[in-house]
Amino acid sequence: MSKSIFALRRDGRVAALQYLYAWSLNTPADLSDDLRLFFEHQEQPRTHYAFGEEIIHGVLENRETIDSHIRALAHNWEFDRIARIDLAILRIAIFEMLHRKDIPPVVSINEAIDLSKQFSNADAKRFINGILDRLKDQLGRDSRKATTE
Repeated sequence: MSKSIFALRRDGRVAALQYLYAWSLNTPADLSDDLRLFFEHQEQPRTHYAFGEEIIHGVLENRETIDSHIRALAHNWEFDRIARIDLAILRIAIFEMLHRKDIPPVVSINEAIDLSKQFSNADAKRFINGILDRLKDQLGRDSRKATTE
């Protein structure tokens, strides 16, 4: 039985999180080769993680803008002190909220909180939720609806 789109997207987000976390610790010289090696070691074929690979490319291409949002929204928190895993989670969610209008912002926020529960510490979900909730309020669109724009 094939997986639902939600399960595929969850798997993709987990793969994106793992890759972006590793990337933040050791930026590769050749992204294409590094991605090929990363996906060769996953449980499923690379095509299974197409959504995750789209997120990886989107985050890396838009990292400066995404990080500027994090800096502006992380009140009383130095950017360099944000845990790398939490930073990767935030980057994924903010990329989705800014660039994937087909995903309601609350879905991106809920997915980020779920990732933080699975991969980070107990306090991370409040920090992540606070930043993403502030961004949601600035988007100027219905946070519970996807759009086709």
